[in-house]
Amino acid sequence: MKRIREYLAKRRVTTYCVITFALTWAFWFATVYPRALPLMSAGENPLGDPFTVLFVGAGMFFPAIGVVITRLLTGEGFRNVWIRPVHFKQTWRYYLIGWFGPIALVAIGATAYFVLNPGQFDTSISSFVDTARQQMESAGQPMTVSSSQIATLGYAQLALVIVAPLLNCVTCFGEEWGWRGYLLPHLSERHGVRIAVPASGVIWGLWHAPITVLGHNYGLGYPGWPILGILAMCCLCVALSYLFSWLTLRTKSCLPAVLAHGALNGCSSAPLMFMAGTANPFVGPAPTGVIGGIGFVVVAVLCYISLKKRRTEGA
Repeated sequence: MKRIREYLAKRRVTTYCVITFALTWAFWFATVYPRALPLMSAGENPLGDPFTVLFVGAGMFFPAIGVVITRLLTGEGFRNVWIRPVHFKQTWRYYLIGWFGPIALVAIGATAYFVLNPGQFDTSISSFVDTARQQMESAGQPMTVSSSQIATLGYAQLALVIVAPLLNCVTCFGEEWGWRGYLLPHLSERHGVRIAVPASGVIWGLWHAPITVLGHNYGLGYPGWPILGILAMCCLCVALSYLFSWLTLRTKSCLPAVLAHGALNGCSSAPLMFMAGTANPFVGPAPTGVIGGIGFVVVAVLCYISLKKRRTEGA
């Protein structure tokens, strides 16, 4: 047993990734795919099914579960776990950046997209109104509200993005304690930050592959499905990884990254409310696209420069 523990301890990153991928993918293949595949065969969106979405969300806890199992198997213990607000009086501004930064970057990307495509900007949010009407009709509810009232409700929902970090913090903690609170520090220790940040982003993106195949973020039926979607997801996760990793390394805690991840999940679909027609997820206005995500790309470059400077200074 001691030899096994020593063997695993020397390969903590590999051990963690194998455990996390195996647990998550096994769970998704056992719970999500039996419901999703028949829906795909029928030409329906598998991620439109509430039970499928529930099981996908449950899978987001496995990176954190992988941390616990890996720490137990390697005898690493739980002393330096990167989940406490270290020196909060000095680092509080990074928590604010995590809370509001992604919201601002999503807004910047959406603005850039609609400036380049003004004909697709719809202030009446008719797509949101039509979707709401269809959902009410499919549920058998009588149409007792007008389109303007539905639109007003849509605008009111936009205000909820401010509290999105709190609403999404539980599931996002499941991911961030794994990717930023465990994988990033161990990769950095072995390979340095310059390699650890993009490498952890690629691993994070590949981990999503089973649900990317089902249409997560990029839909279905696009040219190059599903490989193009998986590659795009990896690129997106690398860009996000720079911001999330910068917040984590600056604070010695994954909690600011949890807030940033929660904020992003809460507002990433907001630009689609203003989209007239069908959006291309590889372009925009959502942050999954090259234009919609331009703010995150710029910030990734700035974070790279900051981390490189910090490394040079020996901070």
